Amino acid sequence: MLRGFYTAAAGMLAEQRRVEMLTNNIANANTPGYKEDEAALRAFPELLLSRVQETTTPTSDPASRLHRSPVGSIHTGVYMQELIPNFLQGDVKETGQPTDIALVDGTVPIDAQTGMKGALFFVVQNTNGDIRYTRNGNFTLDAEGYLTTNEGYYVLDENNQRIRLNGTDFAVAPDGTITENNARVARLNVAFAVNPNTVVKEGNGLFRNDNGPLPSAVDNPNVTYGLKQRFLERSNVDVTRAMTDMLSAYRSFEANQKILQAYDRSMDKAVNEIGRLK
Repeated sequence: MLRGFYTAAAGMLAEQRRVEMLTNNIANANTPGYKEDEAALRAFPELLLSRVQETTTPTSDPASRLHRSPVGSIHTGVYMQELIPNFLQGDVKETGQPTDIALVDGTVPIDAQTGMKGALFFVVQNTNGDIRYTRNGNFTLDAEGYLTTNEGYYVLDENNQRIRLNGTDFAVAPDGTITENNARVARLNVAFAVNPNTVVKEGNGLFRNDNGPLPSAVDNPNVTYGLKQRFLERSNVDVTRAMTDMLSAYRSFEANQKILQAYDRSMDKAVNEIGRLK
């Protein structure tokens, strides 16, 4: 019976974390470039139960031995193993702002090992020189004229150098080339992750790669993409599906809660009624 407590409680914890994930997805439904998280639920290892009995040989000198007979298997609960970002391309909407740039996927190779499509990112850098990646093209110009994210991360060019402009009167070509006053200033760097599971979410729409810098997709013959100025990529959160999944998670949580309450009532009777001495 105690095993049932743990199984039901594990189900409640898994559904609670799933609700938190879905809540975060819905809260970021209007965040440009946001990639929704998906939960990977796994079952704890399955156990094989056996019944052990002692049998006695009916002889003049009785000998006893243990006899084991299988009862069956039992599951020990479920847990949320990890959160996996979904890098599906979001819708693109026009904003009219010259510093807004949408990254539109073209031909992106599929990883032969995982069978997953690769992912493309803008390359940005913080004040400490750390490289990060983002799909949020809602850029701005800082006080010194550098092209940055709203969080203050510098947008990098194909040589991983910061991009400095004289104002918002600039143009971005589909290949990322930035021109100002009919002169070429820089070309936006776009990184390519062969296996998108190697990048980790950091918050504020940023990703990091713990295995070193991602290779550039600029002039990569196997990768095609396009950049659209005055456009933004919207999040890929399907709010209707997320709400449906949240209601399902609530129902699963309540079902496990009722099972836990039933076990609690059974334990109460076992302790206070069946086990009472008269």
